[in-house]
Amino acid sequence: MQQYQLYIDGQWRAPASGQWFDSINPYTGEAWCRIPRGTAGDVDAAARAAHRAMHEGEWATITATQRGHRLRRLGDLLAARAEHLARIEVQDNGKLLAEMLNQCRYLTEWFHYFGGLADKIEGSVPPIDKADVLNFTRHEPIGVTACITPWNSPLLLMAWKVAPALAAGNAVVIKPSEFTSASTLEFARVCEEAGLPAGLVNVVTGYGAEAGEPLVGHPLVRKIAFTGGESGGRHVNIAAARDFKHTTLELGGKSANIVLDDARLDDAVSGAISGIFAATGQTCIAGSRLLLHERIHDQFLDKLLALASQARFGDPMDAGTQIGPVTTEPQFRKVVDYLRIAKEEGARCVMGGEVAPQPPGARGFFVQPTIFADVKPDMRIAQEEVFGPVLSVIRFASDEEAIRIANSTNYGLAAGVWTESLRRAVNFSKQLQAGTVWVNTYRSTSYTTPFGGVKASGLGRENGMDAIREYLQTKSVWFYTGGPVANPYIRR
Repeated sequence: MQQYQLYIDGQWRAPASGQWFDSINPYTGEAWCRIPRGTAGDVDAAARAAHRAMHEGEWATITATQRGHRLRRLGDLLAARAEHLARIEVQDNGKLLAEMLNQCRYLTEWFHYFGGLADKIEGSVPPIDKADVLNFTRHEPIGVTACITPWNSPLLLMAWKVAPALAAGNAVVIKPSEFTSASTLEFARVCEEAGLPAGLVNVVTGYGAEAGEPLVGHPLVRKIAFTGGESGGRHVNIAAARDFKHTTLELGGKSANIVLDDARLDDAVSGAISGIFAATGQTCIAGSRLLLHERIHDQFLDKLLALASQARFGDPMDAGTQIGPVTTEPQFRKVVDYLRIAKEEGARCVMGGEVAPQPPGARGFFVQPTIFADVKPDMRIAQEEVFGPVLSVIRFASDEEAIRIANSTNYGLAAGVWTESLRRAVNFSKQLQAGTVWVNTYRSTSYTTPFGGVKASGLGRENGMDAIREYLQTKSVWFYTGGPVANPYIRR
């Protein structure tokens, strides 16, 4: 069983605690590797190394174009290692190999895209309302960036942070989830192979209280990019505010997937299933609320049940598997608890609703894909993020009612609309309180376009041009070009 080391200042080193902990394969229920238990001392070493790399080392002196070349080189190496990285992730989080392989092959595009943006960060020359003055702006890196990632898609969500942070000229300390740290440590190997300067990318693994909190609070950290749950994001934001640190927070969701009465039903059924049961519902953008127009409600639900009931449990490494395990035992318990809550609230369980039998050879955390009908918008199952394969079906009678229901939660990460009417699609896209709105598709993301939420779903944006701006700060530079100042006591 492999025992990993921390990656700090270009070196592999044992944790200061001298301790490791097991990473559990969610399918087999068995430990498959050992992860270093980093603590505040390791965080301090990593933050100092990142600060040196950014301000004193090669990264501080090379041109933006050269930074871009390094990132594109890293992207090329990631493409060559995609299958290896995907298999590591499956062992760690239990998601389907096909999905993890697609994600790991896609990683390279983030480093190519932001590598291309590195030398296209332009300032401006404002038309100043003063004579004999020249003013221009420049955009500079914020500083050492803490990248804190979750367990559901560790490498993809890490790339969303690391690629723009490095392109902007920052150095990073990555703290992955204690449940899924191995693939991030493998990513550090690729950074080493790519020849990135020592200290530019550091990985400190461990528990939140022992490694995450010291990282957020470290005085040399000036930016925190966090993906996780609402409570964790609130904690990070409060801690960051004490030292006026910049934050990007990508948090939870309770996204509405809305099917209007003029939709192509077969397409919408496929979209509804991929929106909630793909990734075993363990995605922040899961379409966990399915809003059905009353005219097509019964017909749609019949089609949905017929297709969803065919899902096959099994080994996530097997290409024929469609539903894998829940990644962690605490999350498994949470999902099972919500099944009970939904039933107690009066939701009608029309599929699943129980712990699933173990597939052959498995000792993991399996929950049946579950659909609740007759859900009321104010039920907990319709208001709170479950983060599992649990779908709430809600009936509506008009477009106005659908929009009102969709906007009735504290979250605002994403939404989907299924309709053949351009007018209705545009109206929904304007009125839905969500950072992303999909029309006749679901769960599409790209490195080229911004992603993020409103309300309790987070702050800031990842991906696209908006992302690189999250890692920059603007400086205004003034030149006086005239003669002697007539009256030094007067300034405006």
